[in-house]
Amino acid sequence: MGTRFQSLLAFLLSCLIFISAASSSEQKGDGTLRIGLKKRKLDRANRLASQLFLKNRGSWSPKDYFRLNDANSDIVPLKNYLDAQYYGEITIGTPPQKFTAIFDTGSSNLWVPSSNCYFSIACYFHSKYKARDSSTYKRNGKPASIRYGTGAISGYFSNDDVKVGGLVIKDQVFIEATSEPGITFLLAKFDGILGLGFKEIAVGNSTPVWYNMVEKGLVKEPIFSFWLNRNPEDPEGGQIVFGGVDPKHFKGEHTYVPVTRKGYWQFDMGDLNIAGKPTGYCANGCSAIADSGTSLLTGPSTVITMINHAIGAVGIASQECKTVIGQYGQTMLESLVSQVDPRKVCSQIGLCGFDGTHSVSMGIKSVVEDGVSSLLNEAMCSACEMASVWMQSELSQNQTQERILAYAAELCDHIPNPNQQSAVDCERVSSMPIVTFTIGGKPFDLSPQDYIFKIGDGVQAQCTSGFTAMDIPPPRGPLWILGDIFMGPYHTVFDYGKTRVGFAKAT
Repeated sequence: MGTRFQSLLAFLLSCLIFISAASSSEQKGDGTLRIGLKKRKLDRANRLASQLFLKNRGSWSPKDYFRLNDANSDIVPLKNYLDAQYYGEITIGTPPQKFTAIFDTGSSNLWVPSSNCYFSIACYFHSKYKARDSSTYKRNGKPASIRYGTGAISGYFSNDDVKVGGLVIKDQVFIEATSEPGITFLLAKFDGILGLGFKEIAVGNSTPVWYNMVEKGLVKEPIFSFWLNRNPEDPEGGQIVFGGVDPKHFKGEHTYVPVTRKGYWQFDMGDLNIAGKPTGYCANGCSAIADSGTSLLTGPSTVITMINHAIGAVGIASQECKTVIGQYGQTMLESLVSQVDPRKVCSQIGLCGFDGTHSVSMGIKSVVEDGVSSLLNEAMCSACEMASVWMQSELSQNQTQERILAYAAELCDHIPNPNQQSAVDCERVSSMPIVTFTIGGKPFDLSPQDYIFKIGDGVQAQCTSGFTAMDIPPPRGPLWILGDIFMGPYHTVFDYGKTRVGFAKAT
């Protein structure tokens, strides 16, 4: 038994990719604090570790900026792991106990592993908080749990002093994680997560760290900003600035858009273009969130499929999709030509219902050739909805009906796996199209170099798309999650005081 356990530990240790890089911080005389990030070149092993983590995570003038020469602005340097995890150093307790944490705008709680975490292997490979060693610890004990995709942590709330850069937040509530099951957090390069979302999504109705920074007057202005360095040759990973922005990390003016729904940093965006051609999917607007805790860029399967087709990504052949195109394609096209609302096309042919705003699966019964009654499941309705958008997009570009039906059939072979990346040909990266997001009425381009991950060199090189599919149903969705792939090229400002998000070209 002991031998087996030792073998297991040896295997797990071999899976870990350890980055030996100390976090650096610099306190400025004007009250600003910089915390630097470290980078490491991608290889197949550490890319796998990153993917395992990702799969289990579960426009907003210079006078508006709060510059670094303002008092009470702190800069926290971040480390960059695989362009997938950006994290920095914090401390908890007196004397201070050091931890690395993801600064995550997609959640609102602070948690770190607890010294009382005995049965999760992940806890043995990360720093653990020891309440008994801190003179400022206050017992709370209220149970807590957070789910990240298919992963989760659980434990209980405690209170202690938390230091972020040069800012000390006294009596901050946080979670001591006593359970971190699975491989997700075992392979993570960070110890815990510091959430920077709104209080509305805080577990246990606890007050987030950022709220206390503002309410206790630790920052001059209620604003924080991210610069994520995507240069693989630069050892500096990036920085987060609390209470201001760093002008040297962006050019021009930020485009600001208001937060439309508190919880996440959610805002409205316009249509998405591929190689200058509108997809039409967000012509009437879509919702998006800026999420520093997500490395990729996720969106509705309908549009991700169109992107996959344009960049040659390998997808999953959908029989339901091909069946819809084969049996109903001509009828759908005729309806669209006669200017039927694309949202109603699938309900008209009986594959979906319509609730007044969008199609819904009806579970309609049909009789197949052998006389057996079966249900047309949600996949058929979903495939019809996607095909309707594809056809409408091609119609708006005055394509022939023959070409439109052929294009829709081609797209069926590029439907992605939900929450997974798709492989692409490295030789084609330079010829791949620009993908453009419309935010605040202005275009934000992503080049292939922004959205393609490359592992290795020469004939051994492997490339994957940074776009992944996730279909979030109404009323919250459809929703785009603009992770680090977007926040890397664009310096991002989170303006809590004016409840808005701003983007400018990063430098």
